[in-house]
Amino acid sequence: MPRKTFYSFHYIPDSWRVSKIRNIGALEDNKPASDNDWETIKGDNAKIERWIANQLYGRSCTIVLIGANTAGRKWITYEINESWKKGMGVLGIHVHNITDSNGNTSSKGSNPFSGITIDGVSLESVVPVHNPTGYNWESKDYRNHIADNLESWIEAAIKVRNKY
Repeated sequence: MPRKTFYSFHYIPDSWRVSKIRNIGALEDNKPASDNDWETIKGDNAKIERWIANQLYGRSCTIVLIGANTAGRKWITYEINESWKKGMGVLGIHVHNITDSNGNTSSKGSNPFSGITIDGVSLESVVPVHNPTGYNWESKDYRNHIADNLESWIEAAIKVRNKY
């Protein structure tokens, strides 16, 4: 049975890229807030925290899809922290080579786990971060790299988390 996962990502620039990964279909994933849903909760920290808690409920792993500006974003850092504290596996996948709606790729983003330490564990040193090979999303090799490895990456992330 597929794992239930939570995808964490920078919405505006990366939602198109994220949809391509979601469409791989290997996982049962959470559904993102629609633009209308987001409008009703943005700016209200308590509502955002509740939304995140609801999205994390029943999930076994958080996949941080790392775009050019993902690292250091308040709510992504919050999602990483909450996921780790709940005992979930956590992993990162760089998405800079996945094309957006205009067919463009972006620059590679920094590691969003850098500088995060929880209960003495430096997440940068233990959380796996993957940079898929291949030229870009239009490359069959690139898509296949993610599709062929996503489930094993999740299982490895859960094993890492279970050590701490």
